Amino acid sequence: MTQDFAMKRALGRLLGRAGPEVGCDVCFEELDLYVELELAGADVEAAIPGLHAHFAGCPACREEHDSLFALVSSERR
Repeated sequence: MTQDFAMKRALGRLLGRAGPEVGCDVCFEELDLYVELELAGADVEAAIPGLHAHFAGCPACREEHDSLFALVSSERR
């Protein structure tokens, strides 16, 4: 990873994104639907704007997403 890319990535995390802000409460309410849409191949960012960005900045919600995604995808196999 180049130093310039690392700097831009760090600034992006610090400043957040320009789109809609999603908090942990909304994240937990929408997480099931998000994972279902994600596994169906839908455009999850269009369906639930801002949730993907929230995962990037919130390790607890990212962990919840990853766990639920792994569980649901393994059940579908």
